[in-house]
Amino acid sequence: MEYEQRLYAHLKFMDLMTELHESAFEEFFHKVMCARYPAFLDVRTAGKLGDQGADGLALHSRKLYACYAPQSVKIDKVKAKFTSDLASAIRQRKGQFDTFVFVHNDRRGVHPQVATMLSDADADHPDLNFEQMRTRHIWQEFMQLDQLLAEDILGCEIPIKPLAFGISMDDLAPLLKQLKELRTESDPLMDVPQARVEKLDFNNLVGDARDQLLRGNRHAHLVEAFYAGSMRELEHDEIAQGFRIRYEQVRDEYEDPEDVLWQLQMYVLGNAQQRPRVQRAAWVILAHFFFRCDIFQAPPSDWPQGLVGAQP
Repeated sequence: MEYEQRLYAHLKFMDLMTELHESAFEEFFHKVMCARYPAFLDVRTAGKLGDQGADGLALHSRKLYACYAPQSVKIDKVKAKFTSDLASAIRQRKGQFDTFVFVHNDRRGVHPQVATMLSDADADHPDLNFEQMRTRHIWQEFMQLDQLLAEDILGCEIPIKPLAFGISMDDLAPLLKQLKELRTESDPLMDVPQARVEKLDFNNLVGDARDQLLRGNRHAHLVEAFYAGSMRELEHDEIAQGFRIRYEQVRDEYEDPEDVLWQLQMYVLGNAQQRPRVQRAAWVILAHFFFRCDIFQAPPSDWPQGLVGAQP
């Protein structure tokens, strides 16, 4: 899909997520996972057998998925559902899975008590791994589908006509806002952070693109500060994964590294014209994920080492 089509699909996807609950959410989850993975089994209930504690099984990765998507979240019911599904899976599917994945529809993140519940389960069952999967994770799977499969799952055509969008990633909007404000308050005489120039060389990033990444790196520590804290760190990892997926997609479409960087800039900002402050903030975000090695290739260990300070 083209960039504008992906944005349109994201809007449709998020609209669906606000409407899908209970069995409808589970059915949508099944469609996405079956389209992505031939080895995914969409387990249905069967009379007295029920589903034996699994709403889905991934044969190769040995993951068992348990869905819970109520219209309103009540933590006591979430805990009861999780405990029941886990006990049923351990009792009836022993040896069939190594990872228990709790799939839910809470778009705001993991409730503190749900995080504690997963942590406790991990400690109580050292032979199993535990993960959670929510709207953002399902979108990351969905965005890797080809257009025909995506249209089939969304139930609508994804138009080809280019559209103008503003900020394309809702999750990055608060960070962009904070970076716009903090950049103007930064001390121009502060120590310049060091950037490893060999990664720029290895990816053949020169000229203006190189300069923009180095300038952005001056303030990349603000991104780290924004995501400090246990709950924010989880969000940070999820967004980094989204950047990695998007990078791999555009890398296959564009040969010129500057074109790849341009597409990633649109991933942050959309394709509508933005004010200079917003554009500068976007370069800070790109520099952060670039030098963290979430996007673009890291040079091999024998690549010539060197450090360079960001230019003012």
